[in-house]
Amino acid sequence: MSKSKHISPVHVVGGGLAGSEASWQIAEAGVPVVLHEMRPDRTTDVHQTDGLAELVCSNSFRSDDALNNAVGLLHEEMRRCNSLIMQAGDRNRVPAGSAMAVDRDGFSNSVSAALEDHPNVTILREEVSNLPPADWDNVIIATGPLTSPALGEAIQQITGETELAFFDAIAPIVHKDTINMDIAWYQSRYDKETAGGVEGPGGIGADYINCPMNKEQYDTFIAALNDGEKTDFAEWEQNTPYFDGCLPIEVMAARGVETLRFGPLKPVGLTNPHAPDVKSYAVIQLRQDNALATLYNMVGFQTKLKHGEQVRIFRTIPGLEEAEFARLGGLHRNTFLNSPQLLDPELRLRADTRIRFAGQITGCEGYIESAAIGLYTGRLAAAERLALERPPLPPTTAMGALLAHITGGHIGDDNTGSKTRSFQPMNINFGLFPEIEFSNQIDGRRARGREKRRLKRTAICHRALDDIDQWLAAS
Repeated sequence: MSKSKHISPVHVVGGGLAGSEASWQIAEAGVPVVLHEMRPDRTTDVHQTDGLAELVCSNSFRSDDALNNAVGLLHEEMRRCNSLIMQAGDRNRVPAGSAMAVDRDGFSNSVSAALEDHPNVTILREEVSNLPPADWDNVIIATGPLTSPALGEAIQQITGETELAFFDAIAPIVHKDTINMDIAWYQSRYDKETAGGVEGPGGIGADYINCPMNKEQYDTFIAALNDGEKTDFAEWEQNTPYFDGCLPIEVMAARGVETLRFGPLKPVGLTNPHAPDVKSYAVIQLRQDNALATLYNMVGFQTKLKHGEQVRIFRTIPGLEEAEFARLGGLHRNTFLNSPQLLDPELRLRADTRIRFAGQITGCEGYIESAAIGLYTGRLAAAERLALERPPLPPTTAMGALLAHITGGHIGDDNTGSKTRSFQPMNINFGLFPEIEFSNQIDGRRARGREKRRLKRTAICHRALDDIDQWLAAS
């Protein structure tokens, strides 16, 4: 669509996947956009080129299965929304089985060419080192985890946040329906009521899922933590320390065999109803992680173990033998906002509503998740410029579920009822979606276990695609 001379531009800061997608959506709506990208004038520690949407890590967008995988579902929703990132990805695919992998240079070149050739897009190669000037009345900041120090400081000043760049203390998150409740049980220590309970914000005294260990199991577990293969800090992460309260679990284990038993794995105040006369030697607790109660995080299990090691070791925990992980643990330097507190439902900064944020800086993880949030903010910014109403994203869609996490679906862990204190970035996963009624019958028999979960996820995908089509029609 050609540019109207009478429409003021939207300014997008950052030419990564989110900023590129936002710019495309704005331009396709007939609104002029100015995309500000600091490379090559100012480089980063990880970028190799000055291309837009450069893939700095993996070249994979993960699964492309739209009916059985949450990431594949997100791909399909974005395709239906005229996503530039998905168009470029489809044009530059390389063999990767059921996953979607791309030629990273071809992909970046395709995105760059599409935006450079669009009549509604102006690309300025310059650093935006401060908050946008007052005459930029519609702005999207999509600077990602590598936001420049100058802009990061400016964001800190307006938000009141004391720190934006730090090591994330990330614990693994488990799909609740993969926990064996014949072994595990619900209980809070000493049956205390705590905030964020399973059946309400006031707590019910049974707010945690507990997995017991005997001494032999505990000793074997500690040895596995000590021997497990760990990832190393990148060179540019070396000078960003973590705090003692966020130590990786393997670091605590290395301090002594009993350290974890007197820390996050302490068994006191808990009685196993499956074996009430047997005292557990240690207990792993899992805490509800989202408002839907479909995801539970492993308390105190932030880790630098490699992902394969995490799955292997954590599945030795009684009750988690068949656990499926919505997210594995980690500890790495990142930059993201406390979005549930700082951003409104349209991703506008509450302290300055002319500014929206998009991409990883909002608290989503992954290439495609970042692009999806860029897509949505671009559509919001264009609709605002054109004075059009846009219905909110249905929470039953992948984009809507991801947005709900960013803007308030997470439950905090500080026992005050806060939903923001422990907010952490998240990939799209089925635990973020609202529950659904579905048939669990296969060939006249009742599906169980993995078969049942597969039927449920397929039902969620069909619902999401129907709802995204209705949203697009209404938009």
